Amino acid sequence: MGAQVVVVGSGYAGAGTVTAFEDAIRDGEAELTWISDREYHLVLHEVHRVIRDPDVASKITIPVSEIKSDATDFLHGRVTGIDTDERTVSLSDGREVAYDYLLVGIGSTTAFYGIDGLEEHSVTLNGLEDAQRIHSEVTEAGKNATRSEPARVVVGGAGLSGIQTAGEIATYRDDKQLPIEVTLVEGLDEVFPGKDPAVQEALRNRLEALDIEIRTGKFVSEVDEGTLTLDGQSEDADGEPIPYDVLVWTGGITGQEEMADVNVEKDDRSRRVYAESDFRTSDDRVFAIGDAALVDQGDREFAPPTAQAAWQAAEVAGENLARVVRGEPLQTWTHTDKGTVVSVGEKAVAHDVQGVPVSTFGGLPAKVLKKAIAARWIYTVASAKRSVDAWPDM
Repeated sequence: MGAQVVVVGSGYAGAGTVTAFEDAIRDGEAELTWISDREYHLVLHEVHRVIRDPDVASKITIPVSEIKSDATDFLHGRVTGIDTDERTVSLSDGREVAYDYLLVGIGSTTAFYGIDGLEEHSVTLNGLEDAQRIHSEVTEAGKNATRSEPARVVVGGAGLSGIQTAGEIATYRDDKQLPIEVTLVEGLDEVFPGKDPAVQEALRNRLEALDIEIRTGKFVSEVDEGTLTLDGQSEDADGEPIPYDVLVWTGGITGQEEMADVNVEKDDRSRRVYAESDFRTSDDRVFAIGDAALVDQGDREFAPPTAQAAWQAAEVAGENLARVVRGEPLQTWTHTDKGTVVSVGEKAVAHDVQGVPVSTFGGLPAKVLKKAIAARWIYTVASAKRSVDAWPDM
């Protein structure tokens, strides 16, 4: 019997590693078990589209049966613990899975930063069910509102997810002619914080063109049912608490709770696992990639927690799992930023795209590029047919 290899997670990290490992491993060398609490892979960077059109769900959820080979054993279940001494993974239904080598790619969850009331009163965007819930709550709020008293939808966090979420809500509002005001709140001084001013300005222009109010420069400090406080000041421009009917929080990520007690070195605050550039952790039998990990990039830098980075990393991680089974030297990985493409409703903005001479651009080229990125990933993990089928909705 070959080595027992276990991959946990069906996101970009997990699904990509499974396909890469299956391509790299030779017959009889290993047996692969893939574990996830979802029986599908979600194209997460397109999940915001479900907020506007729930029918898109079928285009961005790929059954694991279309991804893995028949030789890979898939277990549907939630991981509750990892014992690095016994080399076992425990599931919520009591099953235990033994491993010789384990790759953790269980992604991240939303960070609430200890803000009073935020977790209880907000909706997040971590998966398909969240997007469907946002659609339902926005729809209900709009139906119960009037032109004289519109519903207020507030999106907290103006990073990639927040911008795309606000854009979808505003476009949905306009498509259905719902009486809804959309506000995007960001604690730092600009939308898409830390990025080039040119792309920040382009995104702000598109958000404002959708009649989205943008509030930057004050952090959310407290949330009550129906109102939120910014930076200790419970007031908006008119000196009143900021009201909301729906609050969507996209303000940051942290590691999954399941990793808290796993005996590998991790960041104490975020629970994200430290991994070398070959994805090995402090335990030589455990590898970690994606949002679950802080993958070393040198000079005290770590790979960004993005779909692009997880996609790139998975190709090398799958190869490395095959190499460690064979006792071969492992490859190191360095993230290459191939650029950023952000959708804002029906429009998109692209920035620093590899091979494109223009730094920041929008219009049809950016929109087509955004669709192409999603279609290529679907083709990579599933099939050309599924990729073509998804194209119109991306």
